[in-house]
Amino acid sequence: MKGSARRQPTCCLGVALLVASTTGAACSRSPLRDRPGPAHDAGADRLNAPNPIGAEVDVPGDVAPDLRPDLAPDQRPDLSPDLPRDFPPDQRPDLALDQRPDLAPDLPPDLVPDGKRAGVAFTSVSADDVFACGVRTDGTVVCWGDNSAGQTSSPAGTFASVSVGDYFACGVRTDGTIACWGKVTGAATPPVGTFVSVSAGADFACGVRTNGTVTCWVQDIYGAATPPAGTFASVSAGAQVTCGVRTDGTIACWGDNYAGAATPPAGTFASVSAGSYFACGVRTDGTIACWGEGVDGATTPPAGTFASVSAGSDFGSNFACGVRTDGTIACWGHGIDGVTTPPAGTFTSVSAGTDFACGVRTDGTIACWGNNSFGEATPPAP
Repeated sequence: MKGSARRQPTCCLGVALLVASTTGAACSRSPLRDRPGPAHDAGADRLNAPNPIGAEVDVPGDVAPDLRPDLAPDQRPDLSPDLPRDFPPDQRPDLALDQRPDLAPDLPPDLVPDGKRAGVAFTSVSADDVFACGVRTDGTVVCWGDNSAGQTSSPAGTFASVSVGDYFACGVRTDGTIACWGKVTGAATPPVGTFVSVSAGADFACGVRTNGTVTCWVQDIYGAATPPAGTFASVSAGAQVTCGVRTDGTIACWGDNYAGAATPPAGTFASVSAGSYFACGVRTDGTIACWGEGVDGATTPPAGTFASVSAGSDFGSNFACGVRTDGTIACWGHGIDGVTTPPAGTFTSVSAGTDFACGVRTDGTIACWGNNSFGEATPPAP
């Protein structure tokens, strides 16, 4: 062997070593070990020369640790265990990760063993009665909370946005079509065509088509699903009232006008959010205006400038939250379960549910606060 770039294999199993030492029989080569070793020059001569166990030796750095002559056989790591015949080849401990065969080539590279995606943040979130949904940066939708009507079992595919209603949800796919899931009869069959946005209310939903018109479907209580003519930049479906920002910046509302919820103020707005019996909008100067039933100060927003606003959209949701232009969140109205006490930090968006709320932080993670009876305030990690 002297001068050769390879050394004869040693037995990898303790049983084989014992048999070889007592009978003098040569140890057979392990099929997992039967691969060429690294080539050496002078270092190989020193490596293969006789050497007492435990004596110091100049071992080349790339020598396999289970072949080191300076370690006794029982001290060398066993890199070739006696694996069962049906051991998955992509999990073999005797092979480096980049040497194991890829038995799942169709899986996304960021999929981790528990089926969740590693390091995928969120772009938006929507909360309502007892559950919430969010759109991840890869376009997939994930929901959490109560699933009694299948409302947290979001469909596969990629989405641009999602909106949560009362035990159902709808989302705009990246091809512009709408998919809905959950309880409401007819929600699973939204209108055909392409949309730029969708909003799920109590028992109905509305969407802005690519031509700017608004279409609503499912239950038409108090006319909340009968939009006016004209073109809109956005729409928001509440409990029994719907509001939209027209392309000229003015707001139009329709449906139940209890306490003046369907009578918006004059002026131009950047966005609007319809709640239970009230609504709020962000004016083009950044201030917030609210109208309708002002229980517990729900229609009395704080001063300052805001980037967005969300009104509690289910029955009895007498609170609202908004993202200030500095990224912090302010909430006002009925503070049950601490829902009007948002966490510190900066956010890109916020969504008010019935008695809880969720927001997307600037790092892409979601924070929720308020009632957590069904896990609705416990969002998944990215």
